[in-house]
This record gives sequence, structure tokens and C-alpha cells, in this order.
Amino acid sequence: MKKIVLIFSIIVLVISCKDEPLSADRFKTGTFEIPAGKGYEKTIIVRKDSLQIETYEDRIDTLSISWKNNFNYTLKMIHPKTAIDEDPIHIKITNIEKNSYEFEAVIGHSNFIQKGEIIKILD
Repeated sequence: MKKIVLIFSIIVLVISCKDEPLSADRFKTGTFEIPAGKGYEKTIIVRKDSLQIETYEDRIDTLSISWKNNFNYTLKMIHPKTAIDEDPIHIKITNIEKNSYEFEAVIGHSNFIQKGEIIKILD
């Protein structure tokens, strides 16, 4: 009987210590950074509700963010300054780590895919 209790206790301990699965849902709000490189300037992003505010170089852009699901969302510039700014940006999350994710971005209906990484720095 003691062996059964010991084995059961070990099984419960192993199961309870299992890591939670990584979910993209935790990237819907907070403060993020896109590191400089790979075609990007260092960018700080703040997401709250349906807004995303991006700060890079000496610019601040405000975009609406619409989540299709936990792995796909669309950004739309609220006050576009150029014709290309009027096109939506379609984002697909391709890989998730503990505090970051990799993505692919497509502007409008272009065939050009821009890849990058976003790191969550604050909740």
C-alpha cells in the first residue's frame, strides 16, 4: 500500500510541475520592443484594448489592432501620412517563446513578407 501511495504521489508531482503551454494570447496587451536590425529600427510598442502605439526614431504612430485569432492580427494606421500607410498590415505569429514571438508581416495585398521578432518587456 505504501508503494502505491508513493508512486501515486510521484505521478501527481510530475504532472503538476509540467509547464503551461505557450499561448499567443498573452501578447495582446503590454509593452513590447522590436530590436533594431532585420529591416527594423528599434521600436517600442504599447498595446491596450484595440490600440497599438509605436515609437521609433522620432516618430509616434497610432494603429488600430484587430485580432482574427491568437496567431493572426491586422494593424491599420489611424492617421495615415502616405499612401502605403493606408494599407492594412497583416501579421502572422510563426513562433512563440516565453517572452517573445516571431512574426511575418504583409502590407496590403503585397507578396513581400517582412519577418521580425517582438519581445514583451512589460505587462
